[in-house]
Amino acid sequence: MSEVNREHKSSLFTELFEDPEKLIPLYNAISDSNYPLDTPVTITTLSNAIYLDNKNDLSFMIGDKIVILIEHQSTINENMPLRMLIYLSRVYEQILNDRRSIYARKLVKIPRPEFIVMYNGTDNFPEEMTLKLSDAYREVGTPSAGGNLELEVKVVNINKEFDSPILQNNPDLDGYATFIYEIRQNQESGMSFKEAVDRAVRDCIKRNILAEFLKKHGSEVYNMLFNEFNREDFGAVMREEGVEEGIQKGQLKEKFNIARNLIIGNVPFEIIRNATGLSIKEIESLQMA
Repeated sequence: MSEVNREHKSSLFTELFEDPEKLIPLYNAISDSNYPLDTPVTITTLSNAIYLDNKNDLSFMIGDKIVILIEHQSTINENMPLRMLIYLSRVYEQILNDRRSIYARKLVKIPRPEFIVMYNGTDNFPEEMTLKLSDAYREVGTPSAGGNLELEVKVVNINKEFDSPILQNNPDLDGYATFIYEIRQNQESGMSFKEAVDRAVRDCIKRNILAEFLKKHGSEVYNMLFNEFNREDFGAVMREEGVEEGIQKGQLKEKFNIARNLIIGNVPFEIIRNATGLSIKEIESLQMA
């Protein structure tokens, strides 16, 4: 089993599942396969790749397949198949021992790809769906003129409320979904993000949910999750304001600029909130931007 590319900055999801001993059972649960724990796994996750727009991607070779697997907390982007295609081409580039081999007459054998997104966001989303690259093709002349290249992305809703069979088949994924659910419930009760994470860590350890992992990484969990949660909150604010009048957008932008300057000056968040009218969540998101 190969070592993970440590240049790729871990999120909570990748930190939990990048170990092949965790990754193989996860993949078995998702794909209804039965790879033994000693199956060779090669991690092919790209470092500093922007195509999937997050740090929650895991790419790995198992058996005769390359699997590109991501956990996604924001709104599912319909361009995911195209982004996966670009990502895959980079992965194939990475695993070819000699790029000149593709110009030789002998057929170059490559692992077949599989694309999986585990949706863990807050939008209404079905239990499972498939996104297709062909849906992006422009119709030229007749419907059959769309092209011959197809790429399908399996999207599975792993939110705890759905109690997906995948969660039932993988205790670590179930624990992860429960942990995220607890954080969101704590936030809804009025806790700040820091308080929500700290409480979820304590409660999950007490209930033996991801206990070993959270004890080991407890001090890192907040930082790993902060940008994942608050980037979507920040984006939602900006999208909502985008439909308002230009003056309102300008006022909001000015508030964010003022808040950034106050953060640099180590002004307490409560004072920034009173000065700008921004929420604590919005201010926290700017701190990590």
